[in-house]
Amino acid sequence: LVDYGYFEAYDVQDMLDGAANGLRVGLGDPYTFYYTPEEYAKLWEEDEGEYAGVGIQISTSYLTGLCTISRVFDNGPAREAGVLKGDILYKVEDLYVNSATVNDAVDIMRGTPGTKVHVVFLRGTEEIAFDLVRAQITVNRIESGMLTDDVGYIYLYEFAGDCAAEFEAAVKNLKLQGAKGLIIDLRDNPGGWVEDAEKIGDIFLDKGTLCYLQYNDGSREYYRTKDGKTAMDLVILMNENSASSSEILAGALKDRADATIVGVQSYGKGIVQTVVGLNDGAGMQMTVAQYYTPNGNAVHKVGITPDVEIHLPDGDVGMYEFGDLADVQLAKALEVMQQKLAK
Repeated sequence: LVDYGYFEAYDVQDMLDGAANGLRVGLGDPYTFYYTPEEYAKLWEEDEGEYAGVGIQISTSYLTGLCTISRVFDNGPAREAGVLKGDILYKVEDLYVNSATVNDAVDIMRGTPGTKVHVVFLRGTEEIAFDLVRAQITVNRIESGMLTDDVGYIYLYEFAGDCAAEFEAAVKNLKLQGAKGLIIDLRDNPGGWVEDAEKIGDIFLDKGTLCYLQYNDGSREYYRTKDGKTAMDLVILMNENSASSSEILAGALKDRADATIVGVQSYGKGIVQTVVGLNDGAGMQMTVAQYYTPNGNAVHKVGITPDVEIHLPDGDVGMYEFGDLADVQLAKALEVMQQKLAK
């Protein structure tokens, strides 16, 4: 019918891509995506940790549709312009941003270094507009350092790139500096590759289960750790944006390594996606299983419950420099750790 009567020229491949995308929309699952060949190539570029853009990390709520800035990268255009963690990404050029359009918004913000992009944020009820100049952004996955003579601190921002190897190197370095206890900060960590959670969990766990996946036919797949753990007291910081692999790691360390969870209830994304490349260069990300902690606790739509609950004060969006103990959640984590070490 289109071939017979459509009023202007059209692209058949665009129609096929739209049809494929429409099929996944019918699943009603916000975590299942269809990628065109161009989008699929970008997916892997992003995991390399370097891109040209404005230097923000976005936390997307599929319940509210809001896209919140969870991290503003040091020395990036957004940081220099005054964008703050907690701002809502509202509009990019002429595109209004929500959970359905955020990937398109990211594509618009990426581009050639030195070129401008108009971005509007909401801070409370105020609209704040910036003309940001795109720049080359290098994403650091972790930061680490000593909080006291015997307490190490690692902020793990996402499970991607070489984060597992960097994390292991940081643990070794902190132990050499005298760390007997370790605070792992997973706040605003949206997750990433389960394999990275497995590698990081293996640092602190002997042989056993990290988590298990349950598929629609009832079968299970186990992610396992091996012997040779590093013995350290552990405290894990989480907040409402800690999701996916963050919850896998925290659940395993809580169940099996006596880790104490400090903060607030985590996001509750207890499902796992697989990414499959298609013959034409396109790709598909699809939710395939729900995961459970080693003790059999479901996480999806539940989250990880903190052992010590502490919220940020009203109006505090957590925009602190690394290791700043004015951050009341970090200060509480340190207090809990010192109590553990004193036993």
